[in-house]
Amino acid sequence: MRSWGGLRSQGSVLLEPADWLAAPAAQDAPVLAYGNGRSYGDSCLNDGGGLIAARRLGRILSFDATSGVMVCEAGVLLDEVLARAVPLGWFPPVTPGTCFVTIGGALANDVHGKNHHRAGTFGRHVLAFELARSDGTRLSCSPAENAALFAATIGGMGLTGLVTQVTLQMMKIESGEMLQEAVRFEGLERFFEIAAESDATHDYTVAWIDSLAGGRNFGRGVFFRANHAPASSAPPAKAARALPFPLTPPVSLINRLTLSAFNALYRGAQPKTAEPRRIPYRPFFYPLDRVNNWNRAYGPKGLRQFQCAVPMADARPAVEEMLRRTLAAGESSFLTVLKLFGDVPSPGMMSFPIPGATLTLDFPHRGERTLKLLDELDRIAISAGGRVNPYKDARMSPATFAASFPHWRDFSRHIDPAFSSDFWRRVMAG
Repeated sequence: MRSWGGLRSQGSVLLEPADWLAAPAAQDAPVLAYGNGRSYGDSCLNDGGGLIAARRLGRILSFDATSGVMVCEAGVLLDEVLARAVPLGWFPPVTPGTCFVTIGGALANDVHGKNHHRAGTFGRHVLAFELARSDGTRLSCSPAENAALFAATIGGMGLTGLVTQVTLQMMKIESGEMLQEAVRFEGLERFFEIAAESDATHDYTVAWIDSLAGGRNFGRGVFFRANHAPASSAPPAKAARALPFPLTPPVSLINRLTLSAFNALYRGAQPKTAEPRRIPYRPFFYPLDRVNNWNRAYGPKGLRQFQCAVPMADARPAVEEMLRRTLAAGESSFLTVLKLFGDVPSPGMMSFPIPGATLTLDFPHRGERTLKLLDELDRIAISAGGRVNPYKDARMSPATFAASFPHWRDFSRHIDPAFSSDFWRRVMAG
């Protein structure tokens, strides 16, 4: 098994959920649920232990089209939820940048989306879930029942037990389309101005940054903002079919030459005026899903993604320093995303977002030079009072993790003793 960033699990045994549920104490080595493998780092891996094939728990058990309440097993893909709910006028209240995550994975990582300033994290919309523990108990968890385990499991990276099914409150929509505006900007100061304005008027906001632009073009990008479109009598536009990325090349295709060309083409392709356009929801929420297995473009060594959140008081200088360090290091970040998080608390003890700005970058893994830059980005984020995202991580130090989540000891008391991961063992090694 492997993560989306290309890390592999060494010596893991794949376990059927039914077998583990029937005899949870039969496994000598630690276990961990493994969904659809879309975590970038090693939080979904368990070297030498058992990986419970949670994708096999793949049934939608019920959906009330009047209330919008869905009950599904944890291995159901978000893509399958969309297929059932959108034609009936409902939408996931929070969605990450891919629809190929499992619902259990979205809960375990307490994922966020482009509407954090309005809706918060995924966990805020989970009404209840069933949690199977290694002592054989199967617990119903909600804000009113087993509340401590409810809070620990949301964002708990799968360490509190096996989530078997989830009850989720969906959001009412009038159509399966979005009204999107694309606004070009020429620097970070303008980004923060547009973001503050747009968060007050739009449900979804996010910006792409040209990470290779220096000099007077430093910090330029495109700001995207959107709301769900109202109903229309016109036939909806169809999203383009996904294209395959057929194989892993011997070297990364992401480098300064290819990325410079892509950035120029991408920015130039955006409308010159910020007029609302009616588009299908999939290209807005899931642009990279249009290329199946796009991570192969990074070559056999895979990619390393970095995401941090920094309080608003120090957000602008911290983001600027991180982007300048990346530019100076000569690294190429294909996906450079900047967004503001709102002050919407999560029910999860280990949820990543905090009020402020969040910056995401990804890099082809080139060994020590890449790791050195990532360590430096960690330092900048922590020095600004921020934190680094654990479920995007593949190498943060125990000190960085402890600074990011100083209350981790409170969380650790709820970990199931039979569950562990490569990530957890790494950050606990200090």
